[in-house]
Amino acid sequence: MIPPDIDGIYRAESRRVLATLIRLLGDFDLAEEALHDAFRAALEVWPRDGVPANPLAWLVSTGKFKGIDALRRRKRFQPLDTLDVAQHMETDLADEPLFDDRLRLIFTCCHPALSQDSQVALTLREVCGLTTEAIAHSFLIPAPTIAQRIVRAKLKIRDARIPYEIPSLAELPGRLDAVLRVVYLVFNEGYSASSGDTQVRADLISEAVRLGQLLLELCPESETLGLVALMQITDSRRAARATAEGEIVLLEEQDRSLWNRAQIDDGLALVERALSPQAFADRALGPYAIQAAIAAVHAEARSAAATDWTQIVGLYDLLTRIDPSPVVALNRAVAVAMCDGPAAGLALIDAILGRGDLNEYHLAHAARADLCRRLGRTEEARAAYDRALALTQQEPERRFLARRLKEL
Repeated sequence: MIPPDIDGIYRAESRRVLATLIRLLGDFDLAEEALHDAFRAALEVWPRDGVPANPLAWLVSTGKFKGIDALRRRKRFQPLDTLDVAQHMETDLADEPLFDDRLRLIFTCCHPALSQDSQVALTLREVCGLTTEAIAHSFLIPAPTIAQRIVRAKLKIRDARIPYEIPSLAELPGRLDAVLRVVYLVFNEGYSASSGDTQVRADLISEAVRLGQLLLELCPESETLGLVALMQITDSRRAARATAEGEIVLLEEQDRSLWNRAQIDDGLALVERALSPQAFADRALGPYAIQAAIAAVHAEARSAAATDWTQIVGLYDLLTRIDPSPVVALNRAVAVAMCDGPAAGLALIDAILGRGDLNEYHLAHAARADLCRRLGRTEEARAAYDRALALTQQEPERRFLARRLKEL
């Protein structure tokens, strides 16, 4: 059994250690091997000698020298002087703004030489430690396709000698969209895990918000403001989203007194900045700012019944024009159902599924099941709940859907 101290450090800090090892060793796969070698060494040494005062420094140092040893064993590499690597590690970085190896790694993974889908897949795997299966679920495509993208992206970074650095301020705007998309997907995986025994992965939520705040300092424009606002407001509901037993509580049934008002207030202030003309003077209003505005409407409603669904549908209309994705269309359909009745929303969802979009997306079938249930179309509701159950891999969602199915 892995000692709890080592297990906790691995879960919380392994990606930070990996990011630094990639910077020091200059190779993704070598750094991954060095990371695991460092933790194997910790399993041998720490139970005997105790956890060091600075475990991250210990792991980085151990991983660095494990990596150097591995390089020396590979005959095709030139000999590498240990002192040179140590000096590289200790370079004075005081003059570099916002020095953070994970942020450097994100910008490396999101380099424009890579396709955008490869950028996102590689970052989710290397920076955040998501499994290939979890990333595939986020993309709604097969896991082998994601695995191929990750391998090709690593080879491209190596062969093109893509630098491991935060871009200059002049380059930053052109590099930002891919990074924001990554942070958004990390947050979504934390907010509603694609698989496993829990609905929420607080570590991924914290990582996404932390990276968003760093990006906000680098580039305080509308979309960055909007994304951080969206994450703050959405995460403010965390305490109300599940019972003490871990059962899902839908938005309309949540105890809003449990929502974190400090997070909401911070998010609302960011939404106001994101929607100001100064924030998007150099580019059109983007999807994160609009989604943050939708989240703000929910946050400002004192009860579910007081929610301004007409305003939300209008915002989704705007979002659909600039980001016409099937998931946006599904969310708009749910909003229309709340505004104009379940029959109107069901017609839109049936059109989405009829086009072949989202057929493997469990939330589309769950939404259809709920609207059929509300309309008294029980057999259709059962079939849709069965389909959603077959597709979901998260245990709290499975229990929720099974409970709804049983109620029918």
